[in-house]
Amino acid sequence: MMDREYKPLADEIRPKDLDDVVGQQHILGRNGLLRRIVESGSTPNMIFYGPSGTGKTTVARIIADRTQRSLRKLNATTSGIAEIKQIIDELDTFLTPGGVLLYLDEIQYFNKKQQQSLLEFIEDGRITLIASTTENPYFCVFGAILSRSTVFEFKPVSAEDAEIAVKRAVDILNSRRDIPLEVEDGVTRRIAQACGGDVRKAINAVELLFSAGASGGVITLEDAVLISQKSSMRYDRDGDEHFDILSAMMKSLRGSDPDAALHYLARAIEVGDLTGICRRILCSASEDIGMAYPQAVPIVKACVDSALQLGLPEARLPLAEACVLLATAPKSNSVVMAIDEAIADVRAGKVGSIPRELQNVHADGAGFERDQGYLYPHNYPGHWVQQQYLPDALKGRRYYEYGDNKTEQAAKKYWDSIRGQK
Repeated sequence: MMDREYKPLADEIRPKDLDDVVGQQHILGRNGLLRRIVESGSTPNMIFYGPSGTGKTTVARIIADRTQRSLRKLNATTSGIAEIKQIIDELDTFLTPGGVLLYLDEIQYFNKKQQQSLLEFIEDGRITLIASTTENPYFCVFGAILSRSTVFEFKPVSAEDAEIAVKRAVDILNSRRDIPLEVEDGVTRRIAQACGGDVRKAINAVELLFSAGASGGVITLEDAVLISQKSSMRYDRDGDEHFDILSAMMKSLRGSDPDAALHYLARAIEVGDLTGICRRILCSASEDIGMAYPQAVPIVKACVDSALQLGLPEARLPLAEACVLLATAPKSNSVVMAIDEAIADVRAGKVGSIPRELQNVHADGAGFERDQGYLYPHNYPGHWVQQQYLPDALKGRRYYEYGDNKTEQAAKKYWDSIRGQK
């Protein structure tokens, strides 16, 4: 075989036509909005948002190739104001007679000033922007640019669609060999499933398998399993996926689904995010279980302490125990509702003076001390006496409402009887 200048296979076989792009049928299908825009010949400002390896760069390049405008490409991870200024200096010259189509990859790495430097030229149409980002554009893209752009979300590619690209990669690599490698049944499927919706990752796995060669001329399923271990994990401690997994875990706990909670817990454990896990389950114990099962707080705290002391992999056991407990426990958000309403009143200035009988006993002035008038509840039957505790401005205000679970209803029944209520 002749030596060839190395180029990653994922880049080499990048589709040149929308029909060859796998996945994204919601925007690139027969009636997909993005396909219709591309086929119309118009090129509005666009932002492509989604995980890595889902076709954002590929589609942007296909669009750029179809335009009559001068194409300029920047990657925000390696570019800055100097590169932007160079493009701006070319505007209205013979170098860019019809204006510029700027393909800006990873726009989230441009700060506000860098993004703002493009605004004037996007506004007057001399620069048409196609930007891609793996982060939520509503958080990382400057509002003025966002308002002048159409956002398209790219979703993780399904295993079925990814397998099409995997088989294409296998065929290309085999076509370059004097003796093609045999691929066991299930290999392409395994790689497609393990890539986590990232087609680039799947193709890279195929290339690595071929580079390593094959025992007896066969790429085995065992090889595919070894090379794809943990490759399905999408996790960026500073990115959307980090918060999405933890959010999904907490919402599964709240939704009383122990299986889903354990699934998301496992994903977070696999990347070692003990801090994120512990914080969320500690919060859930008070936020979602609350007064329906107050013992959940000390139990979960004990599980968290054990996990942090044990470290991984053993930490998975107390963490799983905490998740199963929270998911199967009765639920109440009465505490959340109560404290949020109380905080809202305080922030709105609804405070008032603390009643005299609740103030700290002290001398009001030299030689003068007024009787405080505080009634000590333990001196009365049931350890309770009618007394005003809220400031006059909030007299009668109620924040806490008993939940409909057994624990809170039992407490309500008790206090109704003490207070003589029916």
